[in-house]
Amino acid sequence: MSSESKRLKAGVVGAGVFGGFHASKYAGHPRTDFMGVFDPSPAAAKALTDKQGGKAYGTLEALIADCDVITVACPAVHHFAAAAAALASGKHVLVEKPIASSVEEARELVALASSHGCVLQVGHQERFVFQAMGLLSVPEIPKKIVARRMGPASERNLDVSVTLDLMVHDLDLAIALAGAAVASVEGEVDEGRHGSPDIAKAVIRFENGCVAELIASRVHHERDRKMHVEYANGTLDIDFIAKTFENTTPYELNAGFAETPTAKDSLGANVDAFIASVLDGEPVVVPGIAGLRALDAARAIDGEREYGV
Repeated sequence: MSSESKRLKAGVVGAGVFGGFHASKYAGHPRTDFMGVFDPSPAAAKALTDKQGGKAYGTLEALIADCDVITVACPAVHHFAAAAAALASGKHVLVEKPIASSVEEARELVALASSHGCVLQVGHQERFVFQAMGLLSVPEIPKKIVARRMGPASERNLDVSVTLDLMVHDLDLAIALAGAAVASVEGEVDEGRHGSPDIAKAVIRFENGCVAELIASRVHHERDRKMHVEYANGTLDIDFIAKTFENTTPYELNAGFAETPTAKDSLGANVDAFIASVLDGEPVVVPGIAGLRALDAARAIDGEREYGV
């Protein structure tokens, strides 16, 4: 059977908001059969499968056994256990960000994917927005990157710090733009609600001289997500919410990127790319090692560890 005609049996771990998004993508995809979902709450799993089809599985093991590919979209503290179980069974995994709760867990997931010959992709969807802009093809390394990612208070994702919840997006983007190893990480966080930081500031220095200054808050009065990229010959100012940019560099970027399918539906683009990597052998857009690097920096910012150690 050719890769064009083969279909993948797909399942989702987690029946929350993002689990629902992934389930809908698999249910409507021409190259997948949506098998169902596992969630510790049978009622939540049933509600999702009543909407999208498939089966509400009683155990993670049963879901994995029936599938070729698994999306892990449960709370971050459970990412490792679900992803590791799937990879150890030889199943390909798309795990939402962050890749895991600890750097040690992330390293183990990368190793498991390698040893079992599986695709491990991480849900850093903003990469697809950069692709639509053409920014990842700019033939110059930025001198400086300044990013802010702010949002109002919510009860979601309080199991992780704001660094793992919001800033991890900009960490991944900055590392991708810098194109070099991280030399040092300086971070500052507040105590936050329930002992989980709600505000974080960071300075990331790369071995090629690029510097990234990042701030994130999930107790801001409004949503504000912007990035300033400074090159030797101009600057780029991106508004992620408005999906617009101002460009004074000599590089021709796609001003109409907001209407590009991959920018309009970056989560759908992520799922499409994952399926193409599994079936067609396409390069993994955001491989596990990229998720590991972003997580390593995030944990250093939180003061949990020294970067790279």
